[in-house]
Amino acid sequence: MGGRRIVHDRIVAAAVQMSSGSDPANNVESALELIRRAARQGATYIQLPEYFNYLGPVENYEMVAESIPGPTTKRFGALAKEHGVTVHLGSMLEISSTPGKFFNTSVILGHSGHVTATYRKAHLFDIDVPGEVAFKESNAITSGDQLVVAACPGFRLGVSVCFDLRFPEMYRALSLKGATILAIPAAFNAITGRAHWEVLVRARAIENHAFVVAAAQAGTTLEGIATFGHSMIVGPWGDVLAESRSDGEDVLIATLDLDEVDRRRSQIDVFHLRRPDLYSSLND
Repeated sequence: MGGRRIVHDRIVAAAVQMSSGSDPANNVESALELIRRAARQGATYIQLPEYFNYLGPVENYEMVAESIPGPTTKRFGALAKEHGVTVHLGSMLEISSTPGKFFNTSVILGHSGHVTATYRKAHLFDIDVPGEVAFKESNAITSGDQLVVAACPGFRLGVSVCFDLRFPEMYRALSLKGATILAIPAAFNAITGRAHWEVLVRARAIENHAFVVAAAQAGTTLEGIATFGHSMIVGPWGDVLAESRSDGEDVLIATLDLDEVDRRRSQIDVFHLRRPDLYSSLND
């Protein structure tokens, strides 16, 4: 059955909600303190939101983007090692080989402080909802071309970023490759977030019987970037274990019993009951 693990354990997970802006130094200091706060509360897996160290105008991407590993990952890696925790840098701007383009990259830092996995956001936020919101992330971001399931102490992490949330086939693929926790760091738009955020996060958990940790940006930046917040931790039955009601920074903590993943998957075995042969018949 997809997602079967060798080691069963309980994981204390933290979803760190931030209100990042266009000052990387301030954002980094806030993130470091929030990680320390989560570690003091016993978290061993700590997730930051998308664009945790810079949420600002596109014209400054060139100044903010880094190589990975780089200065920011090294600084957070030292903190991960100090506290003996896994730190998930929700996403940051990574230098690409294409002039004027960057990757929106999620970084996993292990207990050793080293980068153990990276994922480049695959589905980019190119939308146009007339009268509400229009944005084209692909103007400055190059999409990634590989899915990632990261091996973390005691569990396997299916990595995604924000707009990926709208593509359920991605999460099924991650779960079939063994993911028991699905990561959805986000800077979800305030307008679409009110309509869709909670139902989509819970749906990804329910349809794969996996835990979901979704750390989000909250509030409106000085430049007018409005994000929805409502960071969440959801169980494999769709139960909301924690949800932020804050308009600003917050730390959500939940204990994830990973045996619950196997239990729910054995009760409704959606992986074995799939009919991929049938789905492809539409192409005939």
